[in-house]
Amino acid sequence: MKTILFCNIMFALSFIACREKATDKVSNVDSDVHRPLYHFTPDSMWMNDPNGLVYHNGEYHLFYQYYPDSTVWGPMHWGHAVSRDLVSWEHLPIALYPDSLGYIFSGSCVIDRDNTAGFGANAMIAIFTHHNMEKEKDGNTDFQYQSLAWSGDNGRTFTKYQGNPVVKNPGIRDFRDPKVRWDTQRKQWVMVFAAYDKVLLYTSPDLKTWSMASSFGIEGDKRLWECPDLFPIKVEGRNETKWVLITSIQKEAPNGGTGTSYFVGEFDGKHFKADPSNQKWLDYGKDNYAFVTWSNLPDDRIIGIGWMSNWQYAQQVPTIRWRSAMTLPREVRLKKINGSYTLTSVPDSRLFDAFEAGVATAIQSDHPVEIPKTCLIDIKWVPEDGDENISMTNSKGDTLVIGCLVNERKIYIDRSEAGDSTFSRDFAGKHFGVLPQWQDTLRLQLFLDVASIELFANNGECSMTEIFFPAEPLNLLSFGRKNQNISINFRAFKNKKGQPG
Repeated sequence: MKTILFCNIMFALSFIACREKATDKVSNVDSDVHRPLYHFTPDSMWMNDPNGLVYHNGEYHLFYQYYPDSTVWGPMHWGHAVSRDLVSWEHLPIALYPDSLGYIFSGSCVIDRDNTAGFGANAMIAIFTHHNMEKEKDGNTDFQYQSLAWSGDNGRTFTKYQGNPVVKNPGIRDFRDPKVRWDTQRKQWVMVFAAYDKVLLYTSPDLKTWSMASSFGIEGDKRLWECPDLFPIKVEGRNETKWVLITSIQKEAPNGGTGTSYFVGEFDGKHFKADPSNQKWLDYGKDNYAFVTWSNLPDDRIIGIGWMSNWQYAQQVPTIRWRSAMTLPREVRLKKINGSYTLTSVPDSRLFDAFEAGVATAIQSDHPVEIPKTCLIDIKWVPEDGDENISMTNSKGDTLVIGCLVNERKIYIDRSEAGDSTFSRDFAGKHFGVLPQWQDTLRLQLFLDVASIELFANNGECSMTEIFFPAEPLNLLSFGRKNQNISINFRAFKNKKGQPG
């Protein structure tokens, strides 16, 4: 989430143009050349952070930062969609509207099974940040605070708590994005939220009365932290459980701009303890921000989703009726690799059922293979030396390059020539990812969806998410040079009608 304070003249003109072009809701998703088919997008208008991710009564709820009156950021609402399989989504009416306390910024949802808050057993409770624009304009610092709303009908309608705010602001400008979970071991609610360059942890017996427990940050860090998440996770193959703190960073991500990072440590009910210098990155691409996880899942898996954009250019990308998509829902796992804990991420397993049976093929540099504009590409690769890559192109000459620098043990996505980049000097470029361990055989899964790609290397040990804007879909795949040590299998997406739901 980002507060937009000032706009220059050109930006204002862009805003007016977008309002004129986007006054009607969109029912035909194919009307926009860059609309993805299996990634979630709003029906129309502006979207950013995922919010309130919760599973209840067979439905995965996705709330999100939404402005229904324009394709650029504005007074924030909570949009709402539900899914039973994390592939097909049903759009629902707006869940939360701005009120006298302010805009509805990011937050989370929980299911209060034991009625600790008094709204009823199994009530769905949203915990979010109110952002008071009038107080901000008047020069105050305490214009953000945490509030509650509750639902007894599985999120279809919410009632705001009359005692809001439940966490008042002590005078911190950036004081937002609460993520709440039930601490089973200690029978308490735990809230983690961002406070400029760190996170604060609060505890509560009833979701209404909160006490500050501790803080966690990097000494001397002046980057803006947002959208934290805190959860326990078992280490794969080991009788060990750690706690992970995810936090999104507003600048200086590995490839520039915004990005999602994490720390691995311990939690004793009040304090999160980890090495502040050991900050790692959940995704090395330019376009995975505000990644948070679902609560109340029916099994032990940890599944989350991120906003597929970057604040460097999110409001300028060349889509007309809508702005922004979500990443694929991903299962995160924790591995210990070479003595260090690494959070891996892979697409939720149900997504694979949405693709046709695989088609194995051999490719050569002088004989490109035709591929669908929406597909899953599996690659088994034994890179030999130097810079090896594959390219996806179209008849207009737009080219997306996926490659690896063998000697440097890096993988990359180069979207420098993948389509329109005139809207931002920060967009075009060659972006690098790092594997925690290098293997002779590189295994890649590439999820291509019209104007985005999500790369998962070696079972999610490194992931990269990138958007791009070609003049027409990329439909030809070729290898950069003759190489016999690569095999490719691609699977077309089954749904031919447009975006799921």
